[in-house]
Amino acid sequence: MYWATLFQKCTNLEHIKQIQSQMVITGQFQFCPCRSKLIELCSLPPFNDLPYALLLFRQIQSPSTNDSNAILRGLAHGPNPTRAIAWYRLATLRSPPRVDALTCSFTLKACALVLARSETLKLHAQIVRRGFVADALLGTTLLDVYAKVGDLDSAQKVFDEMPVRDIASWNALISGLGHGNRPSYALDLLKRMIVEGWKPNEVTVLGALAACAQLGAMREVEMIDEYVRDEKLNMNVQVCNAVIDTYAKCGFVDKSYLVFDNMKCRKSLVTWNTMIMSLAMHGDGHKALELFRQMGVAGVNPDAVSYLAALCACSHAGLVEDGIRLFDSMARLGVAPNVKHYGTVVDLLGRAGRLKEAYDIINSMPTVPDVVLWQSLLGACKTYNDVELAEIASQKLVEMGSNNCGDFVLLSNVYAAVERWDDVGRVREAMKDRDVKKVPGFSYIEVEGVIHKFFTSDKNHVKAREIYAKLDEIRIRVIEYGYMAETSFVLHDIAEEEKEIALRYHSEKLAVAFGLISTSEGTPIGVIKNLRICGDCHTVIKLISKIYNREIIVRDRVRFHRFTDGSCCCRDYW
Repeated sequence: MYWATLFQKCTNLEHIKQIQSQMVITGQFQFCPCRSKLIELCSLPPFNDLPYALLLFRQIQSPSTNDSNAILRGLAHGPNPTRAIAWYRLATLRSPPRVDALTCSFTLKACALVLARSETLKLHAQIVRRGFVADALLGTTLLDVYAKVGDLDSAQKVFDEMPVRDIASWNALISGLGHGNRPSYALDLLKRMIVEGWKPNEVTVLGALAACAQLGAMREVEMIDEYVRDEKLNMNVQVCNAVIDTYAKCGFVDKSYLVFDNMKCRKSLVTWNTMIMSLAMHGDGHKALELFRQMGVAGVNPDAVSYLAALCACSHAGLVEDGIRLFDSMARLGVAPNVKHYGTVVDLLGRAGRLKEAYDIINSMPTVPDVVLWQSLLGACKTYNDVELAEIASQKLVEMGSNNCGDFVLLSNVYAAVERWDDVGRVREAMKDRDVKKVPGFSYIEVEGVIHKFFTSDKNHVKAREIYAKLDEIRIRVIEYGYMAETSFVLHDIAEEEKEIALRYHSEKLAVAFGLISTSEGTPIGVIKNLRICGDCHTVIKLISKIYNREIIVRDRVRFHRFTDGSCCCRDYW
């Protein structure tokens, strides 16, 4: 007790050294159990002196498991967590081994930091062999690590086999599934959690919201938002930020702004940035810039992320002069532009057709342009059919070692748009030689809690017959409104009739048709697409929103398109 009291009073490393000297002089250093606390104190913040901690450890004649764990914990929190994994291996080779449940827990945390999946699997086997599986805390840590290294099958298996679960084990799995590639499982687990009588907390909510954001699961977001308000979790700024972000990612930026405007807790810098970026992705550039101005009035100094969000708003809304003025003001106000800011300005100029200025910006950068900048320029060249600049951008990407299928497809599309079919063939041959695979386009839609995924010309859905019948009906009705297929978006050397057929069954059209036959009149339809929406689909969905009196929200790889009464929030600038 005497030594423990002294440890608590330590404010610098000199105090620790004095206590260690006193323990040695009095002959208690080799026998006092609390010496492990002294080692731990050295190895962790605020002192972070691992070399001295190791020096203390080596002076112990018969180190205990606690002594070894103190070093292990310091290594796990240090700059090189792999050293903790190596220390664990040595501890297991001792005779007897210096290993207990805490040893495994600290090592697992090191595995999570360096995403060491194979080491996690080995450690799991040893946890079972040593009989530590009954430790609920260790089980939760193991589950959490599996989720963080991306092994969701193993995380689920650990969870299912846990003899005792607590709120932390539920949270760890929901968070892992929500941020990983199984968001629908995360929401299922949330429902199961509630049915079994567990009360979700802030951590649960954050994991579930991450799942909703991936899926565009609007109904679930509204339920979680209601729960947050009822349970007063909206006093937590991180939860509020997540609700704002998730509503926006589900296509309802108005609801995001309502949460933002009615926050009960103090808005953080992240809150302002999240709301500005949400407005930017929905094409409301003027409101985003007004919020950026209000941010300064509220006494919150914008950072690099704030400027990036505001520049994105200018890019998506075509506010070219505002964007250039904002970019020019950054350095003057003490925020140094980075490659992302330059990339956004290139995108801003490229979207507006000012390709030469965009090219000059890239060449004038103080740092080496990255792949994204050249891809932005290449995309703009495709929009404006600038073959010469497209070839320059494509060559730069090749020199940088980019093997992205989108780069080849964009160049191919530029050639196809001006009917240079020999060059299209040459690009496609280059793709074959480099074994570049084109990413297939797909769209998905949530209806009554079930996710339905569609590929182009997909006939695998159980309701394929009804979906295609609805598309035929849609085609007749949009033609009555003056629609003509925009065959320029089919970049193949084929007949016009074949081009029309190729356009007719794009994945986003299939998803929207399914939404129309599966939901009641007046219900909004939300679709998520993995690639950029095509121009013909954009035109058709605008008409569908008018003809069928439906609000349709399409989230593509770049931004949101909110279709109402025959128009889109992007104002056809995308």
